[in-house]
Amino acid sequence: IQTDRLMAHSKGDDDRPKELVAQFWERDALSRFQREEPTVYGEYEQAALKRIDAAVETALAAPYPELPKAIPTEVGPLAWHRPEYTEKRRLNELLRDCFAQNMGQNERIVMIGEDICDPYGGAFKVTRGLSSAYPDRVWGTSISEAAIVGIGNGLSLHGMIPVCEIMFGDFMPLAFDQILNHAAKFPGMYNHQVQNPLIVRSPMGGGRGYGPTHSQSLEKHFLGIPHTIVLSVNHRYNPADLYDTLFREIEGPALVFENKLLYARHLSSETEPGFMLEHSDETWPTVRVRPESPPDITLLCYGGSLACAEKAQALAFDREEIVSEIICPVRLYPLDIRAVVDSLKQSGLLLIIEEGYSFAAWGSEVIARLTEYDPSLLRAVRRVSLPEYPIPCSGPLEAQALPNPDKVLNRIKEMFSHE
Repeated sequence: IQTDRLMAHSKGDDDRPKELVAQFWERDALSRFQREEPTVYGEYEQAALKRIDAAVETALAAPYPELPKAIPTEVGPLAWHRPEYTEKRRLNELLRDCFAQNMGQNERIVMIGEDICDPYGGAFKVTRGLSSAYPDRVWGTSISEAAIVGIGNGLSLHGMIPVCEIMFGDFMPLAFDQILNHAAKFPGMYNHQVQNPLIVRSPMGGGRGYGPTHSQSLEKHFLGIPHTIVLSVNHRYNPADLYDTLFREIEGPALVFENKLLYARHLSSETEPGFMLEHSDETWPTVRVRPESPPDITLLCYGGSLACAEKAQALAFDREEIVSEIICPVRLYPLDIRAVVDSLKQSGLLLIIEEGYSFAAWGSEVIARLTEYDPSLLRAVRRVSLPEYPIPCSGPLEAQALPNPDKVLNRIKEMFSHE
């Protein structure tokens, strides 16, 4: 990792001995290129200077731009409909078929990631068969999340739609610089003359005994990045519909998180008696599990936590005769609180379930937005989340640490005991 680093920190403050710096210049690759191929070097240099001069001239002649608007959020009352999923299929199969179909329809789509090529087909078999069908558009990479997303950034600027897979969400932070300081900023830095339709998808969550570095839910660390959409897959909304919309409409970076336990789950619209599944009419729908009677409490969750919330909903109804309504958005950012507001107007009680740590989390922002919107909506609010210590490898300890239906039920009972 030691480097000569010519020019030091800036051009004028290199305090190293001149003889030593001269040696560095002597063996520098560009210096050698200039000495050995002066004609070609001169052509490159003149072409670069010409591009720079043209860019400066264009910039000096252009008016000052206005600040761009944030990603728009839909407004007005929500409309709801009841989905019907008659064919029960595993989510990883739905994802694989969706990617295959879209790659067949759109040659701009490419797949990048570790071990995604056949015969392995990805750690969760989502990309199985894709490299055989599209060998020139599915690329297995070395183990470098920063390189995967960095290459994706370049391809997106070049007009492609790269889908970058990070095998485990725990390693998304290694690509954070490419997301925060590059993908999110390219359009603004270039005065919105470019688009970068980058998709980064990754599994999150525990429950499989993978230990503290392969079981985390780190979504909160990627929320609030300007012009970057964050989506979360759940088992009540077809992930193929999510990606179909994304491939059709994407203009900037989008992060999609897929809970590990969901890959083997079946897509289903069946609910417990007395409850009905509904989707909102938003571009990125909110899932609602609505009771037939007005709810006593609102349960808010996302992604893989929806399964936990539904089990707790049934337990609360059967054991305690407490009626709850579940709200589960697909889009985590930008945040839309309309569905939560509508539910709280009936219940006034909010319990937030999320698998990550609760400090400065998605649920925290929901509470802040609700308070800003109308403080009188919340008679009480509580959260069920991960205790602030690493997720254990031990199965029984992991089960104790992660949110589960009994924890949610106990928190519901606690809230009503204080009513």
